[in-house]
Amino acid sequence: MSARIYQIPKNAMQSGRARTGTWMLEFAPAEAKKPDPLMGWAGSGDTLEQVKLSFPDEAAARAYADRYGIAYHIVRTPPKTLKIQAYADNFR
Repeated sequence: MSARIYQIPKNAMQSGRARTGTWMLEFAPAEAKKPDPLMGWAGSGDTLEQVKLSFPDEAAARAYADRYGIAYHIVRTPPKTLKIQAYADNFR
């Protein structure tokens, strides 16, 4: 049983930064998805794939994984780069 710990990124569709400081622990899929013979929907018998745990900081997520013996890897958020641009640059 392995998991990944990551920080929630900012939603690209909105300008707000609510809940961007929250860290998530998400389990890796244990088995591949296969199509259902009747409906054709993709699914598997792995129920841990549906579990997403949220934590206030990275240390709390690590402590939870260590306490329950869950192997994990941390996915760091890439640094935010700003492209400073003025409206006048459109006419140069």
